[in-house]
Amino acid sequence: SHPRLLTSPRQLMTRITRLAPASEARFSSSIPPLLQRIYANRGLTRDAEVDLSLRHLLPAVDLKGLEPALELLVAALLEQQRILVVGDFDADGATSSALTVLALRRLGAARVDYLVPNRFEFGYGLTPEIVAVAAERQPDLIITVDNGISSLEGVAAANRLGIRVLVTDHHLPAAQLPAAAAIVNPNQPGCGFASKHLAGVGVAFYLLTALRTRLQQRDWFQSRGLTAPNMADYLDIAALGTVADVVPLDRNNRILVQQGLARIRAGRCRPGIRALVEVAGRRLSNLVAADLGFALGPRLNAAGRLTDMGKGIECLLAEDPATAHSLAVELDTLNQARKTIEGDMQQQALAVLKQLHLGRESELPWGLCIHRDDWHQGVIGILASRIKERFHRPTIAFAPAGEGELKGSARSIPGFHIRDALDAVASRHPGLIVKFGGHAMAAGLSLKAADLQRFRQAFDGEARRLLRRDQLTGELHSDGELQEAEIDLPMAQQLRDAGPWGQGFPEPLFDGEFEVLDQRIVGEKHLKLSVGLPGSGRVVDAIAFNVDLEAWPHPGLRRIYLAYRLDVNEFRGVRSPQLVVAHLAPVSGA
Repeated sequence: SHPRLLTSPRQLMTRITRLAPASEARFSSSIPPLLQRIYANRGLTRDAEVDLSLRHLLPAVDLKGLEPALELLVAALLEQQRILVVGDFDADGATSSALTVLALRRLGAARVDYLVPNRFEFGYGLTPEIVAVAAERQPDLIITVDNGISSLEGVAAANRLGIRVLVTDHHLPAAQLPAAAAIVNPNQPGCGFASKHLAGVGVAFYLLTALRTRLQQRDWFQSRGLTAPNMADYLDIAALGTVADVVPLDRNNRILVQQGLARIRAGRCRPGIRALVEVAGRRLSNLVAADLGFALGPRLNAAGRLTDMGKGIECLLAEDPATAHSLAVELDTLNQARKTIEGDMQQQALAVLKQLHLGRESELPWGLCIHRDDWHQGVIGILASRIKERFHRPTIAFAPAGEGELKGSARSIPGFHIRDALDAVASRHPGLIVKFGGHAMAAGLSLKAADLQRFRQAFDGEARRLLRRDQLTGELHSDGELQEAEIDLPMAQQLRDAGPWGQGFPEPLFDGEFEVLDQRIVGEKHLKLSVGLPGSGRVVDAIAFNVDLEAWPHPGLRRIYLAYRLDVNEFRGVRSPQLVVAHLAPVSGA
């Protein structure tokens, strides 16, 4: 451990701790020493553990509820039943919906459609209200994707109408499960599936892959003159939803993402994904997981945040490239609007905190609750995430939901399970929370507007009960210093290719001192640096995004301490190594 406090680009204190391998690595010489160190820092010790071939995917047979789910689906296909997929209004829900509709059609379902609740009219999940809308289409079977595990009333409403429900979800269940005909969720009690981190789209992929196998066993395709689909063709969609939902990238998820990325890079992807890559200004051939999370995911999410997720799903379903491109352009426009709204809300949120006379960080509540009557309900999740990142505290942003209620979107920090914390608040204060759901790092809730202040106090109390003060300081884990010879283009490319990196399997971060040769602001709020490697004449570019303009540039600064990622910068066809700065601080006496 090598703790050192640095300031972020926004001038907040963050602890940088150097990682140390938990156990001795036994990699072969085929893996470069730096990658061996990085992998060992993430708990991997053998070559086999970094093999992300499809043959290493966990078997679907361990998913509880798989058999009754397959029986439902086989019967639905045999009888040509009407199937309605009900999804969530985020990127995971959109990819889950698109994958399920596309795969079922390829498997021989003649009457399959989808329905995604408008978040502003119906809220999240299979509610009785959305069941009433669904019933107008007269489905025989409803399949929920990325939702349903908490939809007790909605499933009951469907049952009363004679509509069977197959729940596929990945969210944590409450004490009572819905009375669905079948439930497939790796997090339901008694499920032996080894990975509990599948996204909703991952659950859908597993179920439909198992269905393809079951149909093959019954000579379904041969008897009907159909070609059995290659389910790997849907891995591009699975990869996008998995990364965009920010689930931990355990080995199983890394396999799904890596295999999906390989297909995207080779151009074997949906026209809609290709179009999203193009409007985001990325290139298919060198796409990485971060592009799925920070370029494609937000554009897909923008539809569900501002209007209706139908545009996002239609983009993924589109077979015609021109149609896909037109929809992707619409999504890009929505995302630009979302960014403008979010920027305004961030400034308002910071003003709210200042008005509370909470000037010094140490005086902030341990659990932050922020609210304004004019905030956009579709953007509060991003706002909560940004404020959480800035102040290193569990954060809930609230917006009006109508009829005297507020909708809240919660984001958490390591060591604070936000869904369990809300459960504890609900238990200690019966009736305070109208409803809630989610998982460790993100959750949603509703409460009466009149109860906001009481909830603020209860949530802050729960944060103080579960957290230590030192957890309120942000912490980054560094893989140590890079040697001068390692800061070059081949190594930067090697690190890009060694992922996929993401939640739970972070992209390599390094730290060290550099000489400051030049510093200037670009793009209004980004700090562009030219830094020299100590003891040599080599110069490398660095960039710190969204810096505190009152602190940077720093006139006369000669040496700087950086925590950074080594990445590839491509400008006008020229590729070069670049340090992407996470945190920076002047070196004392320099």
